[in-house]
Amino acid sequence: MELTTVWFALIAVLWVGYFCLEGFDFGVGMLLPVLARDDTERRVMINTVGPVWDGNEVWVLVAGGATFAAFPEWYATLFSGFYLPLLLILVALIVRGLSFEYRHKREETEWKGRWDLALIIGSFVPSLLWGVAFANIVAGVPIDADKEFTGSLFTLLNPFGLLGGLVTLTLFATHGAMFVALKTDGEIRRRARDLAVRIGGVAAVLAVVFLVWTQLKTGTALTAVVFAAAAASLVAGLVSARAGREGWAFVGTFVTIALAVVGLFLGLFPDVMPSNTDPAYSLTTANAAATTYTLKVMTWVAVIFTPIVLGYQAWTYWVFRKRISVRHIPTAVLAGSSDTAS
Repeated sequence: MELTTVWFALIAVLWVGYFCLEGFDFGVGMLLPVLARDDTERRVMINTVGPVWDGNEVWVLVAGGATFAAFPEWYATLFSGFYLPLLLILVALIVRGLSFEYRHKREETEWKGRWDLALIIGSFVPSLLWGVAFANIVAGVPIDADKEFTGSLFTLLNPFGLLGGLVTLTLFATHGAMFVALKTDGEIRRRARDLAVRIGGVAAVLAVVFLVWTQLKTGTALTAVVFAAAAASLVAGLVSARAGREGWAFVGTFVTIALAVVGLFLGLFPDVMPSNTDPAYSLTTANAAATTYTLKVMTWVAVIFTPIVLGYQAWTYWVFRKRISVRHIPTAVLAGSSDTAS
């Protein structure tokens, strides 16, 4: 197998990891005003992702870095053409990170409310725009002979792209509700489980429409099988949630997101950024790749460090594996303490 194909697959794996892990972080943030009834319950929800959100976010940094190093032409065209959406995502992620760090610094209700709003918006914007971006990448965008994007922001806001955004938005919300149900106890657990089923029904309808549309655009026999498995996994997850089996429900949405991303990358290959101006202008794993020497060096680095990173992240999840509830939240927060440490 050529190294270009290997690195295309590795980048796909990185995006799978990012959407599956950061997806429930986004879902928890978006559902903060829906599931939590008071400040204590909001702190419970924040604490479910507090120890892991920054580690989950690393996946997108590695995916971006790997794209820059392995496929510099892809990186250049993508980040120049999608500059405004990616900038909005970056700002949202920064604001979201600040909300985790600054919410607990003062006890005033207004202060916490503002940072809660920052967390909600910082979760909502990437959830929507990542779907818009990936839908457009798979469907193809206007690229000229110089490998430059010739469209605008409004080019990306087409029906297929917007549907992709709604799919990721609802899937992440469902995934986040499943995670809250898995990680909490008491009344908030019940509310999260019920909400996951309701939002999941909407996500299932949108996802089926989007995946069928994608299949008609770029699909193969293999992508059809993968997309069908993704739909079946989502249904199984919702059935498990209704039965009160939160662990299997979370696995269901996790596998759904993973298979959906895999299917999109399978439909994309061997292109990395198709051109709908002229297929001859499309960026592929061959014409967008770095030198063979660069790919070899990157491969050795990945072989050495990837197991270390995965092991550390797995250990983090193991340490913070237990459920939390309102009884674990102290009634008073000491000055300088953190929500995520309480």
